[in-house]
Parts: sequence; structure tokens; C-alpha cells
Amino acid sequence: MKHYSERLTIDAQTRFGRPIIRGMRISVYDILGWFASGMTTQEILEDFPELNSEDIQAALSYAADREHKILIAS
Repeated sequence: MKHYSERLTIDAQTRFGRPIIRGMRISVYDILGWFASGMTTQEILEDFPELNSEDIQAALSYAADREHKILIAS
């Protein structure tokens, strides 16, 4: 997979500066929340056909990287 930075956008004017998928209004936070609520990747892709599996992977990669950086800084 390409680096998540090729799929994610951060713009202070969109979704309060949260990282979003390919300029859409779907954020990494949204995707993580859907997983946390018990949705599967397939369910997310069915409910949001504008997303694809690489978008989901980019969101998860971003979250993992951010968590890693937070732990290192602590």
C-alpha cells in the first residue's frame, strides 16, 4: 500500500482539522468509531460506497502511526 499521506487530507476548514479520506467529509475518527461500534470492513464499504479498502487501510495505518508517536513522546 502507498503511504497513508497519499490518501488523507488535513484541512483546518474541514471537519475541524481532523484527517479525512481523499478530501471527503469522512474522517479517520469516523472509521475508527465504526470499527469500535462493531462494524466490519465489509459493512463500512457497503454503507459508504465512496470508500474503498485502501481508504480503510490508510485510516488504520494513520491511527497506528499516531499511537506509536504518542507512546514514544511519553
